[in-house]
Amino acid sequence: MSLIIDDLVQSKYNYNVAFYVHLKEFNTNVRDELERRISEVFFFSKGVNWKFDSFGIEKAGERKTYILGYFIFRSVEVEKLKKLFLDEFKDYSNASKISCSVAKYEKVSEEFFELDV
Repeated sequence: MSLIIDDLVQSKYNYNVAFYVHLKEFNTNVRDELERRISEVFFFSKGVNWKFDSFGIEKAGERKTYILGYFIFRSVEVEKLKKLFLDEFKDYSNASKISCSVAKYEKVSEEFFELDV
C-alpha cells in the first residue's frame, strides 16, 4: 500500500464513547458553557488517546421530551475519558443527569477506491 492509503486504514476496533448531558433548560448561554467545559476536558486530556467526533444540542421535541447536550469521542481509554468528563461536568447545575454509552465496532472489511473529480 502507498503511504497515503496507509494513513487512511481504519483501526480493527473502534470505540465510540458518547456522553449525554440531560439539560434542565436551554438558553443562549448553554452552548457557550458546554463548549467551555468540553474545552477543559480537552486541555486536561494529555495521556488519553482519543479523537473528538461530534457535539450538539437536541432541543425537546426533536426526538426527545427533554433537552440533551451530547459529546461523542472515539477512544479505547473509556475509564480515563469518563473521569475527565465527570471532573468537568459534576458541578454543572444545568444538568439533571449525565449518561454515557460505549459502542464497540469491529471492522469486517475495508475497501479503497478513488473517485474521478
